[in-house]
Amino acid sequence: MNPGDADIPSPAAAQARPVAPAQGQQIPQARLTEALRAQTRQLHAEVERAGVMGALLRGRIDRATYCTLLRNLHLIYVALEEGLAGHASHPRLAALRFDGLARRVALAQDLAVLHGEAWEGDLGLAPGARRYAAHLDELACEAPDRLAAHAYVRYLGDLSGGQILRGIVTDSLGLDGASGMSFYAFGEPGAAADLARRFRAGLDSVPIDADGVRDLVAEARFGFVLHSQMFEELAVMRLARPPLAGSRA
Repeated sequence: MNPGDADIPSPAAAQARPVAPAQGQQIPQARLTEALRAQTRQLHAEVERAGVMGALLRGRIDRATYCTLLRNLHLIYVALEEGLAGHASHPRLAALRFDGLARRVALAQDLAVLHGEAWEGDLGLAPGARRYAAHLDELACEAPDRLAAHAYVRYLGDLSGGQILRGIVTDSLGLDGASGMSFYAFGEPGAAADLARRFRAGLDSVPIDADGVRDLVAEARFGFVLHSQMFEELAVMRLARPPLAGSRA
């Protein structure tokens, strides 16, 4: 997949001013997550307002739209987690594997509960989700180390903001208990925060030079751009579908 397709900037174009020291210089530990956070902060805020995600955060989403969102995230997670598993021993990826972190199975469980067993065939895919999955597949073949940036975008979002979304979704959809909420479940209370801490430490344990930092920052920024486009496309798909009786528009 060409990252320039459909007016989407490439990872290099999505990157802001370089944040790393001179070429070839090793980055001290704890600098990678700081660089990723600083250089994606604005894009992260924009993603939270984009399309269907903005509606979700306002508590204005119906079950069909939410299930379609999960369906599209499942496609992305399949590509990401297959890529990570296929390169589990890679020096930049080995430290990012933790029990309980993967989300594709949890998403499938939620979709079966909230939509039904035919969710994979029933629910539509946004072009942006297909582009994102194709990009992840391409990275797995050509530059697997850059999957670390997309793991950062997805997993730290799940472990932090995702815990807030859990309450919003439960209220918006009128759900009772944990049924249909596996996506946000990471085990006992405090487990999500502990996983987030260990994931950050794993990223910061990877020796990486200035070029490597620039590459990962660019990929993370590109990931946020692709998320924004997907969320906007899902909002359009939502408007094109007749509202369900009793849903929140």
